Amino acid sequence: MNKLAQSERIHIAFIGTRNVGKSSLMNKFIGQDLVIVSEIPGTTTDPVKKAMELLPFGPVVLIDTAGIDDIGELGEKRITKTIKTISESDFALLVLDSQNNLATNEIDLLKHLKEIELPYLVVINKSDLGINYELLEKLNELKIAFHSVSCSNGNGINQLKEKVADLLPSDDGAPLVSDLIKQHDVIVLVVPIDLGAPKGRLIMPQVNTIREALDTDAIVVVAKDKELRAALDKLNNQPKLVVTDSQAIMRVNADVPDEIPLTTFSILMARYKGDLIEYIRGLKQIDKLENNDKVLIAEACSHHAQEDDIGKIKIPRWLRLHTKKNLEIVIVNGHDYPENLIQYNLIIHCGGCTLTRKMMQTRIKQAKYVGVPIVNYGVAISYMHGAIPRALKPFPDAIDEWERINYQ
Repeated sequence: MNKLAQSERIHIAFIGTRNVGKSSLMNKFIGQDLVIVSEIPGTTTDPVKKAMELLPFGPVVLIDTAGIDDIGELGEKRITKTIKTISESDFALLVLDSQNNLATNEIDLLKHLKEIELPYLVVINKSDLGINYELLEKLNELKIAFHSVSCSNGNGINQLKEKVADLLPSDDGAPLVSDLIKQHDVIVLVVPIDLGAPKGRLIMPQVNTIREALDTDAIVVVAKDKELRAALDKLNNQPKLVVTDSQAIMRVNADVPDEIPLTTFSILMARYKGDLIEYIRGLKQIDKLENNDKVLIAEACSHHAQEDDIGKIKIPRWLRLHTKKNLEIVIVNGHDYPENLIQYNLIIHCGGCTLTRKMMQTRIKQAKYVGVPIVNYGVAISYMHGAIPRALKPFPDAIDEWERINYQ
């Protein structure tokens, strides 16, 4: 079974009004009755997710959503969740009922998809009952591509899956490390084992970096921070790159000669899922903080806090020591920002390893929209510990931006 994390998969949202067959279509897509199907409107409440392999494309996550025409106070909350799911997805299937005309809220949803530049395909369900001519006429008038299916008899389902596989966007994000190394290069990864390390396994950025380096046919050396100097001494030639956990950056910085490129897993993640250039701009805000300014520390996942938790304990401590200011620090967990984001003077966000790239990009855009500077954990930690600009040197565009904001 493919164990690829959901955060590394393309997300496909099944959207539309109630009772058009979103849940039935998703069940047909995955080939099992995962989602409850009923003729009662509003059966789907919270988004339902299912990971699968969509051949020949690869790993995806399908998301069933509540109808955009849900009613009542709870209905409004469900619609809000649906809109949020759409904004964080990579592709959408807008499901229509073959018997109906294009409704106003469906037209509005089409406009919304265009505004947020989300690729989508219209699926006309219940084609076994015939298709309303006015619906086809309206879709053709709007120059909207569609595909007809019947969840009752399965007609068009396989063809739909093939079409979706062809239409899905390819990942246009930056690589983690493959552009920095080549075949037979040696890359040293420094992996501290501390209270925050998951028992018996590595954290996702470390695992992903190892895999991408191996896919590049590079030679990967993994060592704890205390064994780094011994590992470097045993190498006949200098490594092409050293990557470390942000919390060990100063110890590692002291052990790695200046001529060897050095960076952190978090900075790699900033390129891969976030926006390293925007984070570098956010660094300047740290030194502009004043007494009583509000800083939001945002963690995308929920986990049991250790006694020296990075987000809840260490970063607030380092931030107050660095700024020497009495700051109001608010810590939130989960995939949602708090309301009234504009009240904060700075956002320090986790690396987003449990988020898809689209989700992380959405959160960065939200911060930019309200004018709040944003930086991620590792970039901020490296800065507060004096490892910037050295940890940025493997990335010329990042160094250019650093010099621009410091010498403008």
